[in-house]
Amino acid sequence: MFARGRCAVVLGLLCAAAVSAGALVCPTGCECSEAALTVKCVSKDLRDIPSGIPGYTRNLFITGNHISQIGPESFQGLENVTNLSLSNNRISEVKSHTFSSLRSLRSLDLSNNQLAVIHPEAFTVQSRMLRELNLSRALYNHSSVMDLATSLRWSSLSDLLVLDLSSNGLVFLPSGIFCHLVGLRRLQLGNNSIVSIHNGTFTGLDHLQELDLTHNALRTLREEALKELEQLHSARLHLADNPFTCTCDIEPFAAWLNGSRGQVVDIEGLTCAFPVALHNTSLLTVGDLELGCHKAGDSDNLALQTSYVFLGLVLGFVGLMFLFVLYLNRKDIKKRIYDMRDACREVWEGYHYRYEIDSDPRLSQVSSTADV
Repeated sequence: MFARGRCAVVLGLLCAAAVSAGALVCPTGCECSEAALTVKCVSKDLRDIPSGIPGYTRNLFITGNHISQIGPESFQGLENVTNLSLSNNRISEVKSHTFSSLRSLRSLDLSNNQLAVIHPEAFTVQSRMLRELNLSRALYNHSSVMDLATSLRWSSLSDLLVLDLSSNGLVFLPSGIFCHLVGLRRLQLGNNSIVSIHNGTFTGLDHLQELDLTHNALRTLREEALKELEQLHSARLHLADNPFTCTCDIEPFAAWLNGSRGQVVDIEGLTCAFPVALHNTSLLTVGDLELGCHKAGDSDNLALQTSYVFLGLVLGFVGLMFLFVLYLNRKDIKKRIYDMRDACREVWEGYHYRYEIDSDPRLSQVSSTADV
């Protein structure tokens, strides 16, 4: 009994020591669970990434704090972290190689921050393990998208599967911004202010399976935009809740939609927002009778024909004026013609007389004797 009691005491001391040791290695203001391999530092008014995070950590949540910048020194010794959440921290700057030491990182959440400066190699990850990148509500202003485009081009994210850029107020997407994300499967661009899609916007996304463009400012999709979407052969498109304007310009888009029913997921919900007369009219039913437009070819031919008619009228008017001037000056013109005729005749007769003298041999002998 005594031996058992002593063993129980020793075991209790060991457990207490283990708990104390665990408490010591957990950073101040954080909650650590070795069993769940998780560390949480949530809403603790932290100014920097805390040091002393246990090396066993796989799930690291540092959210709701006041961290202004992060760099390569922020995550040293955390090679086992697979899921990193840094949302809602007011982060404004991400330095190059910030996440290079996170060799097992698969999911990175930077949503709800204020990224104003993104260094060119901010998303360079040596292991190429990163699969999900969440930048929803993360960009500070419109100029940040240029930094983001550069960092994505310089990154090692060829194996990235999911990219979330929703709710960033994006107005445009730089050409080739996704060209190095060759493995991307899902791209979320919803709830922005994108007004158009240009050539090269989706270059490199040959394996994309889902594209979300809902809640943007698209009024129509022009020919170059349709070509971009046609290149995404296997992608399911989401286009609802855009203010489509049903004027003559939307006819090519409406025709494309009728031929892409299998690609556009929410095609039945696409309706006209403007003009008021066509509000909530399905884009699938928009036609010439409702819009009152000529076909593009007919409009071009009509404009060309109108130009030719106008040019013909101008030339005809100029010709009439020229004939009228000739008629008014017909006497002077006739006199000048006669004078020119007489002058030409005199010149011709002089040349003819000289020719006859030069060709007569008797006259040439007399001329030679006279010279002697």
